[in-house]
Amino acid sequence: MSREPNAQLIAVMDEAKVSNKGLAKRMTDEGAQRGMTLGTTHVAVKRWREGAGIRPQTAALMADVLSNKLRRRITPGDLGFFDHTKSTAPEPVGYPSTVPDVLSVLDGLTHEHADAPASSPLAVADADLNSAVLSWMIARPDGIQADRPDHRRIGMRDVRAIKEAVGLFMQLDFKYGGGHGHKALRHYFREDVLPLLNASYSEKVGTSLFGAAAEISQLLAWTAYDVGNHRLAHRYLTSTLRLSQVIDDRMFGARILGNLSHQANYLGNHAQAIQLSRAAVESAKGRATPRVMALSSAMEARALSNAGHASAAGRAMNEAERYFERADTAEDPAWISYFDPAELMGELCHCFRDLRMRRDAVAQAQRAVDSTDPKYARTLGFCRMVLAQSQLLNGELEAAVTTASLAVDGGDSLQSNRFQRYVTDFQNEVSVHAGNATVAAFNERVRDALNRLDEDDE
Repeated sequence: MSREPNAQLIAVMDEAKVSNKGLAKRMTDEGAQRGMTLGTTHVAVKRWREGAGIRPQTAALMADVLSNKLRRRITPGDLGFFDHTKSTAPEPVGYPSTVPDVLSVLDGLTHEHADAPASSPLAVADADLNSAVLSWMIARPDGIQADRPDHRRIGMRDVRAIKEAVGLFMQLDFKYGGGHGHKALRHYFREDVLPLLNASYSEKVGTSLFGAAAEISQLLAWTAYDVGNHRLAHRYLTSTLRLSQVIDDRMFGARILGNLSHQANYLGNHAQAIQLSRAAVESAKGRATPRVMALSSAMEARALSNAGHASAAGRAMNEAERYFERADTAEDPAWISYFDPAELMGELCHCFRDLRMRRDAVAQAQRAVDSTDPKYARTLGFCRMVLAQSQLLNGELEAAVTTASLAVDGGDSLQSNRFQRYVTDFQNEVSVHAGNATVAAFNERVRDALNRLDEDDE
């Protein structure tokens, strides 16, 4: 049976000026540095060019190799993998139309395991996503059905217990990564929170209850995102956006739009990331505190920076800083309390790195590292890796590897695919110095850290 040639892979290889043998060697060399035995040959590359299938792990390695060669982010989808099969139809957003619908969707999601990521990259149609966002922005709030007849009556004490649980799970997430608490959190949400939404309560209690449920749903999305299950994370986020509509919580809804932008940006969907972040900013105006507005503007800056729009990114960064200057002039919801000066610096140092503003990137990332509370272990790990990448941009190889080593030493217990990708990206960037003893020692340190993580999971 004949196959259709993989035109995308052929085009990227031509752009990179790499032959079948050259790509095969680069992949085997990179795999060896990561402790992988690939056995990739020019024959395998020829088959892939002709349209043969490929394992996701091998496709990801090839994308990393070509990213390093071209000095821009390449994904497996850019290489035509998974796109040439019918399994990559855009993921339906599925914005629920009624309150019973969204509660049913959320209950279904809690039966899905975050540690079983989808086999293909997340693809969401622009029109589908825009429709969901528009529906949220123009919809009337459903309102709370207060004092309905039910055998169970809910009070503020129940809501406070949920909010305290959210705080505890957030602490676990920041310290150990999303993989640590997701399973327990989804069980708690399914068994102890969702049933309460159909109980009897006053309008005040019901409003607080739905707000607390939205916070847990958002955290389930974030933890799924952190372990790499982007499809599940996206479905949680869009369902949480719908949940915020029930009580007309435009400020929390703007946060969810910012999270959707963050995910799209991470996955390289720049146009969607920009649109979502701008929707967050515009929908929050007049309804959000300055601290929340600073976060929304920071998400816009991140998206614009990753897309290479320097002027617009600079404007968004300035807006984020101006909003944050007024952060203490309003009473914030508890869920934004983590967004302190160090968090803002952490967001902005990503922008300077992506814009390749070398000196500003190093200075801002160093300030972020120095200011981040160690209890936010994952955030500190991210900032250290951004500092390492920025130092590398500045030509400071030894300093970059030292910084990255500190990040690995402090973050090897993180069950976070995102953190591991930061490390892998850095390894790709220093691979041109593979013969350097310091770089070799760093790669060995990474292998040891991953082995310890595997042992902890057993």
